Amino acid sequence: MSLVLNQPLKLLCFRRKPVLVRSSLMQTPPCSIVGVQPCGADHLGRLDVMMMSRRTCLEKKVPLELVHSDPMVTIGSSHGWVATLKDDGILRLQDDLNPAASDMNPKRIPLPPLVTLPHCQTQIVTNVSMSSSSPEDEDCVVAVKFLGPQLSFCRPAQRKPEWINVRIANPCFYSSRVMYSEKDDMFRIPGSGGHLIGSWDLGTHMHTPKIQKLRFKKFPNLAKTTRKLLDSCCTSEHLVESRSTGGEMFLVKWYKRTSEIVNGVAKMGTEALMVFKLDEQGNAVYTQDIGDLCMYLSKSEPFCVPASSFPGLPSNQVIIYDFDEAGFFFLDNLRFIGGNSTFRAPFHIPPPNMNN
Repeated sequence: MSLVLNQPLKLLCFRRKPVLVRSSLMQTPPCSIVGVQPCGADHLGRLDVMMMSRRTCLEKKVPLELVHSDPMVTIGSSHGWVATLKDDGILRLQDDLNPAASDMNPKRIPLPPLVTLPHCQTQIVTNVSMSSSSPEDEDCVVAVKFLGPQLSFCRPAQRKPEWINVRIANPCFYSSRVMYSEKDDMFRIPGSGGHLIGSWDLGTHMHTPKIQKLRFKKFPNLAKTTRKLLDSCCTSEHLVESRSTGGEMFLVKWYKRTSEIVNGVAKMGTEALMVFKLDEQGNAVYTQDIGDLCMYLSKSEPFCVPASSFPGLPSNQVIIYDFDEAGFFFLDNLRFIGGNSTFRAPFHIPPPNMNN
């Protein structure tokens, strides 16, 4: 599993800090959770991370079950907080996998028992998203997207938190992932195929989404063999917001297909990525140039950062960490360089100052 902490498990993001502190935090790059190395302690292991292509086993000790349990109890991450769901039906937010968080006093925040809507399920989670860097923030909203029609919201810091459950009518959103747009102050979900985006605001209209239809522009003229190859792929759509450039929104189409079968289990590999820049009129313009940005895709909420803020970080690339592979996708020449992944925790954690 691979978490990116600036965002494929996004690195924990903290509240706005004074300028001098914030500038020092700029030296902390995004981080990827590779796994946990057993160290002899009961049920604990040392956190194994990847930062700027350098793999390091930290002294920090975390519960082995977060990456080695079967079935996996870790269901996603946002802002460096991992979400866990066990047989008791309680979803918990934990900062154990964040290298910047204390291992002596880890924070583990239980949310209210999940409520399953009729004709829905709450055992299989697509992903988790948060509206701020910490669930302890007064206004933080946690969104949980389940496989199928149910989308649930909760404000953990309220005195008596409870779930607001929404049944999504359009099946094109059933398998998609939810993300939070800071610019629009909304949770957004791309529909399968990328032609629709549903948006849920944080006010009084959580049950009624705003639906936007996209119009694809400058779509690449693909050869017949290429189209046939992409049509055979498993495709997922991801919305990525660039907070460093005023809230630019991108739609990423990720094409994967079976690369090999090991012990009867299909291993998926990346065939292609397509990036589209979105505007408020619903235009989705294909691009191979995202400028200084570097995107992260993993089992965490996707994010991007300005590469120039982190010397050595490549620009105009998408960094991928998944259960089956890890690598770099170069947008300028559409090449993917990577290979099989041994990550047990495919999460990215964003830099601590990403939300500032």
